[in-house]
Amino acid sequence: MDTKIMQQFSSFIEDWVPKEASIAIASKDKYISYRPGAHDIHISQGQPIPAGSITQQVYASKHKIESLVDKSVFGLPYYGVGYPIEDADSGFTGAITIILPPEYAVAPQEPISYIAGRLEDLWIPIKVEDVCFVESNQKKTLIYTADECYQSKHSLKILEQQLSNSFIRIHRSYIVNIASIRHFSRDIASNLIVTMKEPADTELLVSQSYMKTVREKLGF
Repeated sequence: MDTKIMQQFSSFIEDWVPKEASIAIASKDKYISYRPGAHDIHISQGQPIPAGSITQQVYASKHKIESLVDKSVFGLPYYGVGYPIEDADSGFTGAITIILPPEYAVAPQEPISYIAGRLEDLWIPIKVEDVCFVESNQKKTLIYTADECYQSKHSLKILEQQLSNSFIRIHRSYIVNIASIRHFSRDIASNLIVTMKEPADTELLVSQSYMKTVREKLGF
């Protein structure tokens, strides 16, 4: 894995994570890059990957891991979201972990029935069943119905916790209403694509990080 490329990748995703988050990138048996945020667990470049860490769990499972880690691993508790890094030629090559304060591990809540969306200068309550999908785009959260696109004040992470299990995360940028999916297909590069019924046969990419979850939940 090219260290310079992964450091550039780390810089890029800083635009997509909360300011308090730290970002750790690992390759083989050690960390090759670490960008501390407000919640800093003090990982050093070249440090071996410890047992019990989110990174170690991603290595063991080869898919996304999201969990609370106690202070026995790094001396500070943290809530981590880890993703496998895969190369088209060599397969699994490492992991990237977003490190957040423990309070991000909130207890499950009752699913919401309505969600407020902004349309121009108006805030409008939207029935959750009318939501086709939700998108994170350039630090904005957009709610799509069959007829309109609204803006939400909440992040995709918060909405994922509030929406019922009739919604599924397919990408770091998309949560979709399963009832609004028309079908799945493969594009010319063999990527899995979701085609929505509304709005207007929109096509959305299923990322490798969420592929297993999508296939297991929908049974294909």
